[in-house]
Amino acid sequence: MMAKGRLRPGFLTVFRREFDRLWRRPFLLFLTTILPLLLMGVLAAVFSAGLATRLPIAVLDLDNTDLSRTIIRTVDATPDTAVIRNVSDLAEGRRLILSGQVHGLLMLPLNLERDVLSGRRPEVVFFYNTQTMTTGNLTLRGVSAAVPSIAAGIRLSLRTAEGQPVDAAEKALAPIPVQVNPLFNPTLNYAHFLLAALLPSVLQVIIVTTMAYTIGLDVETVHRLRLLRRLGGGLWPAIAGKILPYTLLFLVVLGIADWVLFGALGMPLRGNRYLLVLAGVLFILADQFIGVLLALLIRPMASAISIGTLLMAPAFGFMGIGFPRIGMNAFAYYWGQIIPGTWYLMARIDQTIRGTPIDLSWKPIAVLLFMVLLLASLTALRLEIIRARRRRQMEQTAAEGRVAG
Repeated sequence: MMAKGRLRPGFLTVFRREFDRLWRRPFLLFLTTILPLLLMGVLAAVFSAGLATRLPIAVLDLDNTDLSRTIIRTVDATPDTAVIRNVSDLAEGRRLILSGQVHGLLMLPLNLERDVLSGRRPEVVFFYNTQTMTTGNLTLRGVSAAVPSIAAGIRLSLRTAEGQPVDAAEKALAPIPVQVNPLFNPTLNYAHFLLAALLPSVLQVIIVTTMAYTIGLDVETVHRLRLLRRLGGGLWPAIAGKILPYTLLFLVVLGIADWVLFGALGMPLRGNRYLLVLAGVLFILADQFIGVLLALLIRPMASAISIGTLLMAPAFGFMGIGFPRIGMNAFAYYWGQIIPGTWYLMARIDQTIRGTPIDLSWKPIAVLLFMVLLLASLTALRLEIIRARRRRQMEQTAAEGRVAG
């Protein structure tokens, strides 16, 4: 940034005017600071637990033996599930799942203990709702971890009872052992990836709509645009003076959100914090220029705000957090490509959870920088068109005046 003494007076005039406007327009102050912080606070409170635990399930025990009761106790002891009801038939279990009182139904078949001790392979059935992917998968994980462990223990006991050595029995049960090492977020803490993605997604919508609104206030009519140009000593310093105050405000909002994530919620910061800050600055600038372009290209201002909301509100679904982008169709994939938040989240995840080295983190930063330069160039082109059009109008007016004289 240029030193203060070298800044054009017009820039400083518009810069101060924008801060004054925040106090004179409570809605604008609410939109830029209070609303994003309020939404982030609500999201942080919702996901503060980090991981959904003790999800309620029901059990249909048709065997009612020591083995079936052991399975129920083991499933209930897992951190993912809690057995809260014993049902008498499948119809009752289905009603409980549809009503939302439980997230799954574990059915233990008749003669379960007899078949297991006889070396047969009875089926333990678990019903769950796949429409609620998170709760359904978590309850499935709890049951899938508990039941096989009990079955393996029984098979091991049967083999050792027949005189087989323990080591040989264990090798026979698992001839090819698999060592599983979950990386980056082993506890599936939702605050570490879902909340960290939701906050920029919310901020992205607010940045674009705010810039479309505040720029639209001064460019919606020719008279207002003329006043802005005179106040700033030209369109360039005037637009720069309008953008920078909001850049600083949004950086403060993003900084507060990160302070809560890294401080209060314990999100890891394994990478380079300066690279994370750079990505945040480029992310904010790219979104700001999108809002500026919408205000300069679309009239009236309400239409620019509506289109900005339409572009950015569905962005979370296209950024690859809830559903992998590689599995999306072409439309969704390329929509995600042109959204600054997609690349910012990539850089954010790299520098927080993954701890990616700097030499492997250049791509999202480079794409964000390219977006800023491209959008700034398009903004400059639009300003030049406006200025040229205004110059032609003035020349035409002057010519008409000379003819009339």
